[in-house]
Amino acid sequence: MDLGITDRVAIVTAASRGIGFAIARELAREGARVFICSRSAENIIEAAYRIRAEVGVEVTGIRANVTSEQEIERFVAEVLNQAGRVDICVTNAGGPPASTFDEADLEMYRRAFELNTLSAIRLARLVIPEMRRNRWGRIINITSVSAKQPIEGLILSNTTRAALTGWAKTLSAEVAADGITVNNIAPGYTLTERQTELAEARAQKLGKTKEEILAQWAEQTPMKRMGQPEEIAAAAVFLASERASYITGVTLQVDGGYVRGIF
Repeated sequence: MDLGITDRVAIVTAASRGIGFAIARELAREGARVFICSRSAENIIEAAYRIRAEVGVEVTGIRANVTSEQEIERFVAEVLNQAGRVDICVTNAGGPPASTFDEADLEMYRRAFELNTLSAIRLARLVIPEMRRNRWGRIINITSVSAKQPIEGLILSNTTRAALTGWAKTLSAEVAADGITVNNIAPGYTLTERQTELAEARAQKLGKTKEEILAQWAEQTPMKRMGQPEEIAAAAVFLASERASYITGVTLQVDGGYVRGIF
């Protein structure tokens, strides 16, 4: 299937590892010109090098923290300076720390909102004007199944992911006539560094091992396994494609059947 994104310009945030890295690599494989960022200059340059070595196309790594307005503005400006436009914007960020209501103070909520909600809104504000001029654009937010089925012990993620989902649904209707689609991907339990960190935190609370927690999460999924970053990336690249031109305002679960709800 020709996805129709050859030479499209794509940006992917928090792409030095995990799901972000997998999405950037898959976009590059489909012929997109990819720009990636993360908080660490060393890590993002290394990630760009790895993708170039594996796929054989140019990928540019730039240091930028998604919670910094100035750094994200500089990142997008550099992409526009080098490539002239942004066609595909994948908003991604690490999750907030595991926490319950009693453990989370207001400052933790503010930081979580900045990381997982406001960072995506900020990026959209920067790229949508150019997308509107070109009458084509794809915004894909990487959220979590916690937006649809709250996860115990993740009150910060449950809160901010749901907020992002509501914002994206609203935005999708406002920009649809401009040829821009706005969709979310809600990964389930996926074998990434972030998931391992959450497993370690939960293991300490429950007096179990990290491996026991990971096995427990896999058991909760009807497929009886955790997802791979590449499986999330495949869905993201499809939503970024020409083939997905009539799909907007959707939150697509890639979760092995974890979410039990119909909607």
